[in-house]
Amino acid sequence: MADQNAVPNGGGDPRRDDTFEMDLKEILEDGPNLNDMSNTVQSGSPKKTISRSYSGSSVSAASFGSTEPRLTRSFTMPPATSNVPLSSQTPVQSNGDFIPKTVSAAQSKLESIRHWSVNTFKCTKQYLAERLGKGSKTVDLELETQIEVLRDMQRKYANILRLARTLTNHFYQVVQTQRALGEAFGEQGQRSPELHEEFSYNCETQRALVRNGETLLGAMNFFTSSVNTLCNKTMEDSLMTVRQYEHARLEYDAYRNDLEVLQLGPRDGGTVSKIEESKRKFDDYKVKFEQLRADVTIKLKFLDENRVKVMHKQLLLFHNAVSAYFTGNDAALEATLKQFNIKLKGANTEMPSWLEQ
Repeated sequence: MADQNAVPNGGGDPRRDDTFEMDLKEILEDGPNLNDMSNTVQSGSPKKTISRSYSGSSVSAASFGSTEPRLTRSFTMPPATSNVPLSSQTPVQSNGDFIPKTVSAAQSKLESIRHWSVNTFKCTKQYLAERLGKGSKTVDLELETQIEVLRDMQRKYANILRLARTLTNHFYQVVQTQRALGEAFGEQGQRSPELHEEFSYNCETQRALVRNGETLLGAMNFFTSSVNTLCNKTMEDSLMTVRQYEHARLEYDAYRNDLEVLQLGPRDGGTVSKIEESKRKFDDYKVKFEQLRADVTIKLKFLDENRVKVMHKQLLLFHNAVSAYFTGNDAALEATLKQFNIKLKGANTEMPSWLEQ
């Protein structure tokens, strides 16, 4: 006899199907939703877990991996009292005030700009007052006369240097022309047998002039180099110190006049402090002014002594070399170069390396 509970055509039991649907619905209802997962991420612990077992069902716990699913990772913010260092934190002072590292540098820069602005304003005001004849000026007559003599002397020496360079360049062209002419005479002497002797005489004469001309050029180059050093280096160094002295004198007079105006004004609490501050600055610029004035005096003295020694030697060299060349005295010309330790560079002499230069 056939079983009454059997289902024909291989179909499943309806009661078992209904039980499967009910169990699946309960599992979905009891499982964690999105809100529970969000709470788990924020709090670090799951809110709900699955812990029921199902009997009489074809669905087992192994179908879902575990009867107690849980999050294996969690993220928690460090507490306020945590010692975890943060790279974005900015150092703070002990009193809790936030002060960037660049504040001290900015304050120093602003202070230097303020000091420069005040100093520039005072010096400009003093300069304009002197130009308009309305301000008093500290004048050292003896030193000012020496400075004016130095400036005039530099202009005159610069003119001598310019003319000496022009003469040297022209004479260099003459020597090059004589060399080319001597080569042309020698070439024509080989090609013209009937005039060989005459061309040979002129060729030797031009070659001798070239040799003596190169010797004279060596003396002239030495002369121009020494005058250039004296004019554009030694004198210029002294004039640079003079310019520093004149600027210090302008600052000294500016703060001196400022102090005199404050001393002639009314006296009160604020004015007394301003007078003391002005007096302190005036003393500082006075020391600077007196030091530079002493430096200028010493430099002018040494410059004059050095100028006399240098020009005595160079003028003697120039005279002896030019006289010996145009009189045709080869021996005297060579002796002049030896006397002043002048060494001529040969035609095939290599240029010195950059390290030697």
